[in-house]
Amino acid sequence: MLESFFNSFPLLLGSGNFLTIISVIALGLLIGLFVGALPGLTTLMAMAIVLPISFFMDPLVGIPFLIGVYKGGIFGGSIPAILVSLPGTGASVATTFDGPPLTKMGKGRKALETALFSSVIADFSSDIVTILLIGPIALVALLIGPPELAAILFLSILIISSTSSGSVGKNMIMLAAGLFIAMIGQDPIAALSRFTFDVFELRAGVPLLPMLIGLFAVPEILINIETKAKEFVKTKLNLKKEEKLTWEEFLKLRKTILRSTVIGTTIGMIPGVGQVVAAFVGYAAAKNSSKTPEKFGKGELEGIAAPEAANNAVNGPTLVPLLTLGIPGDNITAILLGAFIAHGLRPGPELMSEQGSIVFAILLCMLIANILFLILGYFTMPLFSKVVTIKKSYLIPLTIIFAFAGSFVFRHNPADLYFLLFFGIFGYILKKLQFDVTPLVMAFILAPSLEYAFGQTLSLGDDNVLMYLLSERPIAALIIVSTPVITWKLFQRSKKLRDVATSLTSSQVKSS
Repeated sequence: MLESFFNSFPLLLGSGNFLTIISVIALGLLIGLFVGALPGLTTLMAMAIVLPISFFMDPLVGIPFLIGVYKGGIFGGSIPAILVSLPGTGASVATTFDGPPLTKMGKGRKALETALFSSVIADFSSDIVTILLIGPIALVALLIGPPELAAILFLSILIISSTSSGSVGKNMIMLAAGLFIAMIGQDPIAALSRFTFDVFELRAGVPLLPMLIGLFAVPEILINIETKAKEFVKTKLNLKKEEKLTWEEFLKLRKTILRSTVIGTTIGMIPGVGQVVAAFVGYAAAKNSSKTPEKFGKGELEGIAAPEAANNAVNGPTLVPLLTLGIPGDNITAILLGAFIAHGLRPGPELMSEQGSIVFAILLCMLIANILFLILGYFTMPLFSKVVTIKKSYLIPLTIIFAFAGSFVFRHNPADLYFLLFFGIFGYILKKLQFDVTPLVMAFILAPSLEYAFGQTLSLGDDNVLMYLLSERPIAALIIVSTPVITWKLFQRSKKLRDVATSLTSSQVKSS
């Protein structure tokens, strides 16, 4: 692994790639900042729509481009949250507690700089932790055989379903739906057709890209169309005339940023929890640790630093289970999984041993993205603060065009447009019924690997799989036996974290 790490530097710096990589990361950051600054248009939607663009690039260019969109979008959501109390992303909801009061006091620029610096420091730190952890975890993953992999994948699906937002009952329905959709097409072991209903387009299975764009982008577009197209805000903002964050003020925030970085990094390793919960937990921890908790919600810089550091610290650690085991921790890493697969990099135990240099080069690009993020974020802050005044009617038609074009260009198959429409309408209905599509997507992505590993386990066990597991694969047996306990413990932990977020939101609403 150490050799792969050092070999990543020539890949990153050689062959004239470096300037191209920097350029596309900067472009991704700008796209993410733009979309994040628009209330109603989510980072997830942006990622789904620009995903096909990355397919026409080299893996070392296309994937960092998506990472740039990801990082820019998470921070971009804090801009309208601070200036006009409209969170651009779910991760920025906690930022609305102290952001708008600071803006009313003429400290909008100071609040945005606090969010930027906190985000960059936390993101950079968690990315370093990711780089340090991914090698040892990958070495352990190489020791995993089909029985262990099947047990881990099954456990992962249950954890994601039990820790996702919404009721467990609805999540389990989504889990079953995802498993069923994944079985459409050919059996991965015997190559027999199943559930195709004599429809030729279903023989190859359901394509991942139109499904992702349909479930994540189209429902957001339809919900935005429902509301009358208008300016998000009519307030004229001029950040250039406002005072900036001083060095003394920043130093007072260092403990808060460090605490939230640890919180976000830890939560990032738990599948299905994500940035929103991390932001609320970071805010609650800062408030409980403060000597003046009564100032929170009235314009406190710690109330900006805490949630922004926590939600950005989630970004890096979510890639650890994705790259080493092929298990995406949330919807955005599911999109990144699609990008890796499209570029011929199949995440899993063998990825680090076969393509370790490329993986480390991509992870190093995350560190570069943070440096660019700091520079671009600082100098474009006044510009993106004006984005909140753009009318939705100008953007929605372009978003629709990109969604349809993106679904078509990868395979140039007209059937993909029908898949897009089906999953778009299906996703819209699910959103209206308050179903979380995360378990569906995760089950769909992990099911083929789970089925194949399970089939191999049955073959290895011959007529007595139970004895085979107990006698020759005790680790797999241990994982299976402990699955209910682990799932229950993580469900309780996730529920506790979400309860903290809910109670914090309720108390904030009452106080305002």
